Amino acid sequence: MEFNKKLQELRKQKRLTQEDLAQALYVSRTAVSKWESGRGYPNIDSLKAIANFFSVTVDDLLSGEEILTIAEEDSRQKRIRIHNLVFGLLDASAAMLLFLPFFAGKADGLLQATSLLFLHGAQPYLKILFFTAVIGITLLGILTLAMQNCQILFWQKNKTKISFVFGTAASLLFIISMQPYAAVFTFILLIIKALVLIKQP
Repeated sequence: MEFNKKLQELRKQKRLTQEDLAQALYVSRTAVSKWESGRGYPNIDSLKAIANFFSVTVDDLLSGEEILTIAEEDSRQKRIRIHNLVFGLLDASAAMLLFLPFFAGKADGLLQATSLLFLHGAQPYLKILFFTAVIGITLLGILTLAMQNCQILFWQKNKTKISFVFGTAASLLFIISMQPYAAVFTFILLIIKALVLIKQP
């Protein structure tokens, strides 16, 4: 018998609704419905909780093939979480450009290193573009960290592309406006992201 049928049978033996089981396992009713309809499997932790709740072993719940499927999915989810964490932290680190002296500004007719917050002598439109780029990348990083469990398909599919587009645009902006330190900083972030993607199986 497959996992979804076994779960339904165990739940009905205890005379529980899907809502009751969801509350007992601290998951959503939608998750229980998905498992029972055969549209997905619980992660390893939820599987252990189910086995404990019904006083059975994990082997009683799953066939060998199902165990392999769950292990592979769990491994994939862990890789995605690590990927999101790295991308989120890298993008959020763009906030350092606001405070560290990565920009060349003019003071008393002399060029000196300064942070974006204290940048003087640059054209107003350039400062607006700099702030837009830095704040945009930083907010994207914060969103990536905050929305790790987001199920919105557009976000799941495109967050990496959006991160690369923002990072590349910022790097080009700093190169064109002759801000080499800021350009190198954003370019290094892009290289690290690329390496993370290359190493991801």
